[in-house]
Amino acid sequence: MPKRSGQHSALRDFLQSEASGGIILIVAATAAMIIANSPLRMLYESVLHAPIGPILTAKLGPMNAHLWINDGLMAVFFLLVGIEIKRELVDGRLSNWKQRRLPFIAAFAGMAVPALLYLGVTAGRAELSGGWAIPAATDIAFAIGVLALLGRRAPTSLKLFLTTVAIVDDMGAVAIIAIAYTAAIDGAALFAAAAVMGAMFVMNRAGVRVLWPYLIAFLLLWLAVLLSGVHATVAGVLAAMLIPIVRSPGAPDLATSPLHRLEHGLHPWVAYLIVPLFGLANAGVHVAGTTVAQFVAPLPLGIGVGLFVGKQLGIFGSVWLAVRFGLASRPRGATWLQIYGVTLLCGIGFTMSLFIGALAFSGDPALVEEAKIGVLGGSILSAFAGFLVLRLAPLHPKQPRVLPIGTRNAHAAV
Repeated sequence: MPKRSGQHSALRDFLQSEASGGIILIVAATAAMIIANSPLRMLYESVLHAPIGPILTAKLGPMNAHLWINDGLMAVFFLLVGIEIKRELVDGRLSNWKQRRLPFIAAFAGMAVPALLYLGVTAGRAELSGGWAIPAATDIAFAIGVLALLGRRAPTSLKLFLTTVAIVDDMGAVAIIAIAYTAAIDGAALFAAAAVMGAMFVMNRAGVRVLWPYLIAFLLLWLAVLLSGVHATVAGVLAAMLIPIVRSPGAPDLATSPLHRLEHGLHPWVAYLIVPLFGLANAGVHVAGTTVAQFVAPLPLGIGVGLFVGKQLGIFGSVWLAVRFGLASRPRGATWLQIYGVTLLCGIGFTMSLFIGALAFSGDPALVEEAKIGVLGGSILSAFAGFLVLRLAPLHPKQPRVLPIGTRNAHAAV
């Protein structure tokens, strides 16, 4: 069987770009927090919400910068998410059930336990029940960004474990957004979306390998899904599933594979522009004058507990049980303490959690702000705790020595 050296390079490039993109995201979120608690707060809010576009749907009203970012640019983010999911399922680390087993088990438990803890903390408050999915998500860019700060103290096997769990986690998040946060459906618009998808399927089956027809179809699909009542970002994942991929075990970066070409073209824009813009537009929480009682109110407390406690219980517990009962193998070159550190980092919900929070409480801005406090609190606590555990954890005796990128052993380590 040919060596998958091309995939090794792709994975290494992916982890590097996610790491640097995650660090930029951290900077953007910090800047948003500073601005929102400074004299520039009113200017920040007015720039985000000033009408700058047409009324596409009566539900959204006039388009503004915040809507263009959350409903427009984030559809491109979800297009990339869908591409990564399809690549991994068809030609990557999730292409067979043996490889899928541990990430699927960990991701499922890592979504279910935080949701249950959230519902437990918010029990008796019916108006908060819709936020159950907020702590279920993991922000891969933020988490990989924290891992990048640790250098060789974070084994590559754990970076790949975190990536695969987050990708499976994204599948669940997309399903939740499509099903749980869709109220009324416009049948005509949904039919139009189905027609566009049908055209993309026909192009795929007919062997169309140039990208521009698929990109035009993606824009049409985005508009149809937006008008249908389903959240517009779901169009990104649906479009990704219909973009052709050429299976290439020996060289997954094959230039004739449209999906790989689009992934490489989109990734820098998403990592370095779209996700940081989302953080800048959504992390600006005004906390000046906030009391301790407000920080531990049911909504932020439920989200914070779900992210910080639920993620580590669900993921670490399920991994330990899977290894204990022979369902999967422990990530190589990693100690249990290092695995625990990475499960703490899975509690960084940030991008997806903020996004779901805005959907869950779209009719109540006050609850959206409370949700942001919970997301930021739980994510920051998870980031610091995970960083400290991994920084102080002894290295595994068989952990591969990390060499400069481009060397033969660096490829083998991935």
